This record gives sequence, structure tokens and C-alpha cells, in this order.
Amino acid sequence: MILITGATGFLGSELAMQLAQQGEQIRCTRRTGSVVPDTLLPFNIQWVEADMLDIFALEDALKGVTQVYHCAAWVSLKQADKKPMIYANVTGTANLVNLCLEQNIRLVHVSSVAAVGLAKPGEQITENHHIDRDTETDGYAISKLESEMEVWRGIAEELDAVIVNPSIIIGANTGKNGSGALFETVRKGLKFYTEGSCGFVDVEDVAKCMMKLMKSNISGERYIISAENRDYKQLTGEIADDFGVKRPSTLAKPWMMNLAWRGARVIAALTGKNPALDKVSAQAASMTRNYDNTKIKKAIGIEFKPISKTIKEVCERLKST
Repeated sequence: MILITGATGFLGSELAMQLAQQGEQIRCTRRTGSVVPDTLLPFNIQWVEADMLDIFALEDALKGVTQVYHCAAWVSLKQADKKPMIYANVTGTANLVNLCLEQNIRLVHVSSVAAVGLAKPGEQITENHHIDRDTETDGYAISKLESEMEVWRGIAEELDAVIVNPSIIIGANTGKNGSGALFETVRKGLKFYTEGSCGFVDVEDVAKCMMKLMKSNISGERYIISAENRDYKQLTGEIADDFGVKRPSTLAKPWMMNLAWRGARVIAALTGKNPALDKVSAQAASMTRNYDNTKIKKAIGIEFKPISKTIKEVCERLKST
């Protein structure tokens, strides 16, 4: 039996679908009130309600399980959510690590490149880079780093586990939230682009990498999962072309992005919603963050889907909504 946490999310649901299509026995956790994605309704999947902070519910969910994919995580840009988000993500991971240790269960843990850090100018970012906990201010990045530390603690205690650090995940089912928000913004007529860059990867490929790593004999390793590095000017231009709208043509300089996130914070405070842009995202948009995917390619021989193809698939799906 395979357990997937966070299976109602973008990555977790894709992973569950691929495993179900292969005929695997799957059990998925979900929070009370969370909605099962339509893509998973045709499959014979066991659904159990289990909060990551409820160790007794987790223990029940793990009965008869031999493999766990840990995809669940709280993601929020709200400053008020920073401390509870860090606590929930780290404590939930610690609970799962402890139970996997006790029951001799193999674990694939989903982290993020947010926990990887930066390379020197002109160099690509590798698995050997880490953010500095003492200087990092992004709550999500801190939660991912400290969650990884819980997995490494488990590995030191002989936990059979692998960590994956996906870059920005995109895919046809992304919708209008998360990474899909960028597509929708361009569709509505984005005028500005930034000078930064980042890694991108199709959600299907992230799931494939996780499954191949689970079936391998690899343990105690960390892998960046990223298909291609794209600068934002190129990326938003390609998205605009696929939507048939005008490309962003004005460079948004760092000082402009600083004004933008401050304005977004004021609007969020007035509306009670997540800010459309936070300080970390605004600063990252002007940074060069290019990732080296050599390690995962050598480990499992993955051939990544071209990002241009994924962009077309996302745009086509959004056009139909």
C-alpha cells in the first residue's frame, strides 16, 4: 500500500493519478472539508481524513503502508501565517518521519528549491546549496528547510528516504492559482516583465521523478527537479504568444517591484486576502536563479518535457475555462 499526503493539491493529485493508472494500491490523506480533484474521481483510491498534526490519525493512515510520498504543505504569503505555517509544515513532517522510522516505511519527501539557496554569480544552483536560516525571511522557505532537516534527522536514524526539490511547477491542471496565476495575469494583458530567471518543470515530470526514485535503491540523497531555466521576459512573452495577446514590453526595475509588493500588502490588509505579490516574490523576480538538473538526470535517466510544450498545454486549458 502507498500513502500520499497532500493528494488534493496540484502535485499530489498528479502523482496519485499516475500511480493509480499503473494499478498501484493507493491511500490518500486529506483535510476535513477539502475537495477531491475531478481527475481522481474515476480511480479506486482510499481517502482518509488525517491532519498532519494529528499523529494518531497519521498512525491509522499508515497501517499496511510500505511507501509514503509526502506532498502536503501549507503555502501562504500572509505575514500573519508565517509562524503557524512554519510550525505546521515542520511538525507535520516530523510526525511523519517518526512514524516511518517506527514502521520501516520508505519516504519520498517533497521540499522545494525555496530551501536550496543561491549560487555565486554566473554559476548554476546545485543540491549542495542551502539557504541561511539566520538571514532568511521567507516563511515558506524556512518551513521547507526545517522540514528537510527533520527528514535528514530521520535519515541519520536509518530512515530510508529521498528528498526532491522541484523548481516552479507548471501543468495543464494548474488552474488560476499558484503558478497558474502568472499565466492568467499575462492573459489579462501584463505590461511589465522583470529581468530575473528561474527553473521550471512540468508537474507530470515531477511525479515521474518521484516514482522512479521511490522504486530505486537510492536513499539519503537530495535532488533538484527542474527541466529548464527561463528568464521571465522570455517566459511571459511565450505565454502571451500562445494566448494571442501583446507581449509584456516594459522592464519592471527592482525599485518598481518594491513599490508593487508594498501596494499589494496594503490591499491585502484591507481585503483580508493573500497579497498578490509579497516582498520575497518581488525581489526574486529580479534575481537570476538557474538550476542544475544533472544529478537527477544521472540518477534515473529522466528526459524532461520541453517547457514550451507545457506552456501551450496550460494556455489551451485556460482558454477553455
